[in-house]
Amino acid sequence: MVRLINKRNIPFISEIVYRILKVQEIFTYIRNVDLQNVEPCIYVMWHANQFLVHGLPDRKKINILISTSLDGQIVAHVCEKWGFIVRRGSAGRKGSITATKQMMEALEKGEDVAIMVDGPRGPYHEVKKGAVALSKDTGCPIIPAHWYSEDFTFKTLPSWDKMKSPIGPCRIMNLYGAPIYPENLSEAEIAAKIKGSLLELEKIAPQKYKEAKEAKLWNKKQ
Repeated sequence: MVRLINKRNIPFISEIVYRILKVQEIFTYIRNVDLQNVEPCIYVMWHANQFLVHGLPDRKKINILISTSLDGQIVAHVCEKWGFIVRRGSAGRKGSITATKQMMEALEKGEDVAIMVDGPRGPYHEVKKGAVALSKDTGCPIIPAHWYSEDFTFKTLPSWDKMKSPIGPCRIMNLYGAPIYPENLSEAEIAAKIKGSLLELEKIAPQKYKEAKEAKLWNKKQ
């Protein structure tokens, strides 16, 4: 069976994906709620919410860890064209040590990092060790992030991670949790705090979104 994505057609597919998402960008209205003014930091999110990085502030200082798979190469191409700093690697795979070192160096320079903590292939909503170890090694705080919308154009895709994506005009909220500092915490405790915070953000998102609508947040320029 011929694989639809291969090394030869990745540049072509990447460009198509980028152009589609670039059009969608025109109709995507993201507003930040409870954004934490902490730098440098490690933004963490579920793999389903990976597109929320589009709403993070100052993307030219955001380092995104993307897997070395062929699919990841497409994502990396799009992220680079959007202005993010891309680091390639996956936990347990060749290149993960190099990627971790690059992330540490980025944090030491005052740049931020974004990691999908249950990616790239799950298990679903289980926090892997990458962000946890990075926080312990650098002392940098972790900022949980979640995105949410009640517009019918905010779709859940049929993928293992139940990825969320706008398809058409969409008002989206990026919601942030309190910083998680690594001091005096074990790796297991940090992982538990990350999972607890992300699940709590998911729980309170509808009320926060309602408050944002009442405040006419999407009528204001950011």
